[in-house]
Amino acid sequence: MGETRNGTRTKLHAPPMVGGLSTFAGQYDLILCDVWGVIHNGVAAFPSACDALEQVRAGGASVVLVSNAPRPNRFIMGMLDGLGVPRTAYDAIVTSGDVTRDMLEARPGALVFHLGPPRDVGTFEGLDMTLVPLEEADLVVCTGLLDDDVETPDDYRDTLAAMKARALPLICANPDLVVERGDKLIFCAGAIALAYEEIGGKAFWCGKPYRPIYDTAFARAEVIRGGVIERARVLGIGDALRTDITGANEAGFDSLFISGGIHAQELKSIDGAVPDTESLAELFTGHAHPRGVMPRLAW
Repeated sequence: MGETRNGTRTKLHAPPMVGGLSTFAGQYDLILCDVWGVIHNGVAAFPSACDALEQVRAGGASVVLVSNAPRPNRFIMGMLDGLGVPRTAYDAIVTSGDVTRDMLEARPGALVFHLGPPRDVGTFEGLDMTLVPLEEADLVVCTGLLDDDVETPDDYRDTLAAMKARALPLICANPDLVVERGDKLIFCAGAIALAYEEIGGKAFWCGKPYRPIYDTAFARAEVIRGGVIERARVLGIGDALRTDITGANEAGFDSLFISGGIHAQELKSIDGAVPDTESLAELFTGHAHPRGVMPRLAW
């Protein structure tokens, strides 16, 4: 329930539950689907989600996976292979790592401080730039926390202060604040970038909900389909209100919300349980609603 100015209670409205992606069969030419939290949880793939994407492709739609992963798409494809996600579930992958590379290509010769784990250095492969210590850098690229199992953004307070003192721009290669890993949530690069902005630093955001990643995804999809794609014929699927649903709304296309991802705890939708209606209504109060809600993606 909500509360009006005079203190009276008013009923909040939740977006509608849908039984499966088949509800929208034939209505969309392009599916822009989130990866982490929708087709896997960082540990294992969700077979029903993979099946749903295979089914929608069989019906004539194209599927582009749109991920806030800080690494280029080829790394994500390899990771999905390892988790058991079949390549028949998608046509292409676009990542915020791809957009990050585009930004760095526009800054040839840059001296870059990499704030993130060593596993992400592939993001910089082949670029005209040099990785240097913070005191020598002219910009910072954040791909995540060094040890996201135990660290929080508070552990980077001194580093961010040193960056701010030199007015270094920060390129955020993963705008997610948190993401699922098995049964827990871990902090992502977006939490670091947000903390930097809070102390007055300048951040450039490469992934969802920001426009550059959608422009890249649309360009890729139009090559695949051989023509212009109408926004009214596009459906975005994701588990994050801030990135997936808001991003779809601002880019002008419909969305499908998966409640069993990063919002599972607050929605009482853990392990794919049907979300609590009142909690769902409260989450979307003041926000554009998706066309539908599912605990987990399925056909």
